[in-house]
Amino acid sequence: MTYDPIKHNRHSIRLQNYDYSASGAYFITICTYQRDCLFGEITDGVMQINQLGKVARSHWMNLNKHHLNLDLDAFVIMPNHLHGILILSGDRYGRAGFDRELSVTTEILSGDRYGRAGFDRESSATTEILSAKPVPTGISGMQSAFAHQQNSKCHAVPDIIRGFKTFSAREINRIRRISKVPVWQRNYYEHIIRNEESLERIRDYIDRNPMSWYLDKLHPDDPSRP
Repeated sequence: MTYDPIKHNRHSIRLQNYDYSASGAYFITICTYQRDCLFGEITDGVMQINQLGKVARSHWMNLNKHHLNLDLDAFVIMPNHLHGILILSGDRYGRAGFDRELSVTTEILSGDRYGRAGFDRESSATTEILSAKPVPTGISGMQSAFAHQQNSKCHAVPDIIRGFKTFSAREINRIRRISKVPVWQRNYYEHIIRNEESLERIRDYIDRNPMSWYLDKLHPDDPSRP
């Protein structure tokens, strides 16, 4: 069955007592306010990103410069939303992994909170999950790591999303020469990725998203749109 983040998350609730700073992979969908098509248009299955879309993309692609425990995976900008996979490491240096024994995925609709290149043809990012970050050894290595920690804080997913939405909206509204106008919807869709199979399925969904735009539940002409 084709993965649909809207259909699969519509009846979800935020997972109680879950540690959103925990090691793992998280599939995020963030929609624009009132699902307005701010970021460009789809032509022949290809996203034609505009200036505002480039701002949103730039802020997303720079997230791992501000969060030490974060790596970026598949990502796409769509006319009125974005999809991206965030991977949090279990510690400040190691990569997140998956518990192969967990096959059940948990779907969550989060409250007020924050790729794979090729969807945006101008992006040079890669979806390959990077190899493990080495744990620094020796006094000099630990001192260097400590200095890095002072400049790069480890945050949970809600904090990351909140920061992304705040700073990207500020720049977008500066370009639009308006203020105090929402850019993003208050909520966002969140899905905890439990294993490699689920990860690959969601990567494929992100990859194909521009090609299936006119069938997308987030398309402004979708008849089921609330």
